[in-house]
Amino acid sequence: METSLKWLDWAKRIQGIAQTGLAYAKDVYDKERYEQLRELSLEIMAEYTEVETGKLTQLFAGEQGYATPKVDIRGVVIQDGKILLVREKEDGDWSLPGGWADLLLSPTEIAVKEVWEESGYEVKAKRLLAVMDNHKHNPPAPYHVYKMFIQCEITGGTAREGVETSAVRFFGRDELPNLSRSRNTEAQIGLMFDLLAHPERIPVID
Repeated sequence: METSLKWLDWAKRIQGIAQTGLAYAKDVYDKERYEQLRELSLEIMAEYTEVETGKLTQLFAGEQGYATPKVDIRGVVIQDGKILLVREKEDGDWSLPGGWADLLLSPTEIAVKEVWEESGYEVKAKRLLAVMDNHKHNPPAPYHVYKMFIQCEITGGTAREGVETSAVRFFGRDELPNLSRSRNTEAQIGLMFDLLAHPERIPVID
C-alpha cells in the first residue's frame, strides 16, 4: 500500500475493531473505550477527506454488529459487442447498473432489479463473472466492499433513465466514457469484455 494511503487502512481497521467490540462488549468501560476508538477513526477520516462528519458517521461508522465488508452487485450486459452503462446522477460519470445488496434478495435477483431500475431493461441473470475486492482494485473508499459482477441477458424493456441515473447507452471497448471509478474501473470493464468473449473461463475471484 502507498504510504500516503496508510491512514485510510488504519482508520478502517480502527473502525472495524470498534464496531465489533461494541457488538460484543459487556463491560460499560470497555464500551466507552470502543466508542473512543470509533470517534478516533472518524477524526482520522475527517482530517484527510472533504466528507462531512455527519455523512462519515452514516457511511463509515454507522454500522452495528460484527464488522464485515459491504456487497455491491453489478449487472453486466453486452449486446452487439457493446456493454451497457448508465450515467450516475451523483457524479455524472458512467457505470454498470448496480448497487448495494438488499436484504432478502439473492445476488442474481439484485442484479436483475438494479438493471431494470437504472436502465429500463428487463434481464435474466446468467452467471457470475467475478468477485472483486474494492480495496485491491478501486480508488480509496471509507468502507470495504466486495463487488460481484453478474452476466445478464436482455429479455425485454427499453432504455430509460432511472431515479439515480440520467442516461443509458451501450459502449464498445474502445469508446468507454468517463467511468465512476468507485463503482467500476477501466480494468474491470475490460475484464468483463474478456470474460464474456471467452465463456469457457471460470469466474475471477480475489
